[in-house]
Amino acid sequence: MLRKRTDPSGDDRTVATEGGPPSVAERPWYGPTRAMATLIGVAVAGFLIWLATQISDQTTGGYWAEYGIVAGAGLVLALSQLLGGWTKFGLPRLSASVLLLAFIPALVAVGWITIFHQPHGNWFRSHVVSWSGDIGIDGFVRDMKEMLPVLTLGLGVVFGFSLDTTGPRRIRRPANVHATRPATATVDRKATDEPLTAERGTAASDRKAVTIASQRTTPEE
Repeated sequence: MLRKRTDPSGDDRTVATEGGPPSVAERPWYGPTRAMATLIGVAVAGFLIWLATQISDQTTGGYWAEYGIVAGAGLVLALSQLLGGWTKFGLPRLSASVLLLAFIPALVAVGWITIFHQPHGNWFRSHVVSWSGDIGIDGFVRDMKEMLPVLTLGLGVVFGFSLDTTGPRRIRRPANVHATRPATATVDRKATDEPLTAERGTAASDRKAVTIASQRTTPEE
């Protein structure tokens, strides 16, 4: 892996170390790519916030549309980091743990305050106002009215944090053939030749015995 180190002489230089190719964050194009993605995200989020100011919040529909667009601006900011390589590139995926442990509680809290300050009453608003008084948080909820744009923007960012990426695809290479090939059994040539040598010795002894016997039985002239 290529890492920046300072050698004993004090010079900064990129040296090769063990561990494979450089990671995504160590590649030269990572910084500019993330910077451009952040710039685009900020521009889109700014446009959405401006668009929200053009909607009247005097009606219930306009009220929810305004803060929904602001929450969308926060989501765009988080997505700009995701697409710019803030995690590790690859296909996007949903992180269930972040969604359940972070986004759902934030959604309940921000949604509670947003419903409480709805311009016109309905079943939801009347129950939230009543429950807030029962548990003694109505004063806190009323004080948070001026922070609704910040709360909804942050809610969109938290939802973006619940998204992740799979990372770059890894190509699996086959294992080393020489390392996996079974070792060839060593053949003991001496042991394999012993039966053949014994057979040859027995055959030679038999021929010698036959020759001697034939000589003894031959009549003398």
